[in-house]
Amino acid sequence: MSELAQYMGTGKRKTSVARVILRPGDGVTWFNGRTIEDYFPRPAHRVLALAPLKVAEAEGTYDIRVRVHGGGPSGQAGAVRHGIARALVEADPALRVPLKREGFLTRDARIVERKKAGLHKARKAPQFSKR
Repeated sequence: MSELAQYMGTGKRKTSVARVILRPGDGVTWFNGRTIEDYFPRPAHRVLALAPLKVAEAEGTYDIRVRVHGGGPSGQAGAVRHGIARALVEADPALRVPLKREGFLTRDARIVERKKAGLHKARKAPQFSKR
């Protein structure tokens, strides 16, 4: 039965979407066909992505399989964090309170504001000239 057990979670951040599957195992990682070390070369992104496992004290107890697309490394790491947290809650509903307290179950809704016509950026206006 434990071989068939798998827990899924979808995480989002900025324009990144991560589909996470957790299976009971010994901590093997698979991120778009690569290991987490290959996919996130920066240690900060790896720590961010795996933070829910640390809070749940479940490091090395699940094999992690992630399909992530869109955005850059920071957004993708945030999306993976969100997806792992959701999958952990599906695996063990008792983890909901500690993960929510750390803010891992909240979707960070901040996205880049669109550029407006007549402006340089979303809010940056051209320099004012009196004459």
